Amino acid sequence: MQWNDLSISPCNLCPRACMADREAGQVGFCRVDDVVRVARAALHWWEETCISGEKGSGTVFFTGCNLRCVYCQNYEIAAGGIGKPVSVRRLAEIFLELQAKGAANINLVTPDHYVTKVAKAVLMARQMGLILPVVYNGSGYEKQEVIRHLAGIVDIYLTDFKYIDPVLAARYSAAPDYPEVARAALAEMVRTVGAPAFDGSGMMLKGVIVRHLLLPGHKRNAKDVIRYVYETYGDDVYISLMNQYTPLDRLRQRPEYREIYRKVTRREYETVVDYALQLGVCNAFVQEGDTAKESFIPAFDGEGI
Repeated sequence: MQWNDLSISPCNLCPRACMADREAGQVGFCRVDDVVRVARAALHWWEETCISGEKGSGTVFFTGCNLRCVYCQNYEIAAGGIGKPVSVRRLAEIFLELQAKGAANINLVTPDHYVTKVAKAVLMARQMGLILPVVYNGSGYEKQEVIRHLAGIVDIYLTDFKYIDPVLAARYSAAPDYPEVARAALAEMVRTVGAPAFDGSGMMLKGVIVRHLLLPGHKRNAKDVIRYVYETYGDDVYISLMNQYTPLDRLRQRPEYREIYRKVTRREYETVVDYALQLGVCNAFVQEGDTAKESFIPAFDGEGI
């Protein structure tokens, strides 16, 4: 596998291309240097049913993030403050340990800023006996060429599509180019893994699931995302509509964002789900009940590291 001119120092692994000298200890826009840090590696039952199933997904939470979402649900690790350093070999061992615990898959959460080393760890783990599907669980803000190079390494993309409105993307995530980047990345994901496939128990073996977290007051953005994904990819992509947005206390200290310091209402969410059904979306995941609570946010306590 050739990674062409992608580099961690000066760093151009993500669309930010901040050019930080991470190998020299400089922190990139993602708030981390080149040392892979992991906050948690454990079985996780809170993903979509075809990812977690009854066994649980072998989820590895990486430290750092290349977005600046003001409402970040995993702020503890996204800000780069929590996580233990691991070598490529240790990361491969972690994958195998999760497999031994019965994980349904290996679920890489925000791996993009470590992507070259994570890819090496996956290949190493496969040489050591890893047979599980590999899930790339990201923000959607990914370089198209990075996705292209992950062909044969990643089996499933569990990807966000946060915004189709660049104004919202700039306001809430400091990424006005998010819509165009996410479109290009999604196209490459679908091209590289193809149509979805499942085993006899309904667990996904390959495919793409697009997640959209409904933000309070932003039904129009949600509808536009759903329409774009469905009209572009039809049944080749599953859509996951999430109502678990949690207005964390940290946001209360930012009065300029008071409009999203509340939960999504049941009516808001039902309106978005109804819209998806009216479009003809069949391959979808929806959430029931009041799920906006911090129990969906795991303890980043170093388990499994």
